[in-house]
Amino acid sequence: MMSKKIIHTDQAPAAIGCYSQAVQIDHTVYLSGQIPLVPQTMQLVSDNFTEQAHQVFKNLRAVAEAAGGNLNNLVKLNAYLTDLQNFAAFNEVMAEYFTAPYPARAAVEVSALPKGAMVEAEGILILDQS
Repeated sequence: MMSKKIIHTDQAPAAIGCYSQAVQIDHTVYLSGQIPLVPQTMQLVSDNFTEQAHQVFKNLRAVAEAAGGNLNNLVKLNAYLTDLQNFAAFNEVMAEYFTAPYPARAAVEVSALPKGAMVEAEGILILDQS
């Protein structure tokens, strides 16, 4: 039988809509998209792309840890950038949060993101079954 568990942490921004930060089904955790909001203020960390990318990964890490995992448990990452000219900067920031082997990934340009963010990322995490 499928077990469904809602993951929530105050270390990541509260949901700004009718969704959960993450949902766990058995050993798989589906992480909702994170934009670069500072959890304590619910404001964008800055107008700088690199700082925004760091905040996105900090938020994803907080949710992953609340689920009992970490970013290296991610098997799939989807990234949304409002300007693909920031692709190289996104890769540099991502490399600071992951070790090889890296997750599968998509990175696409979108016309806009919530709150005027320049980057958002979401992922699928597989928890260790020990």
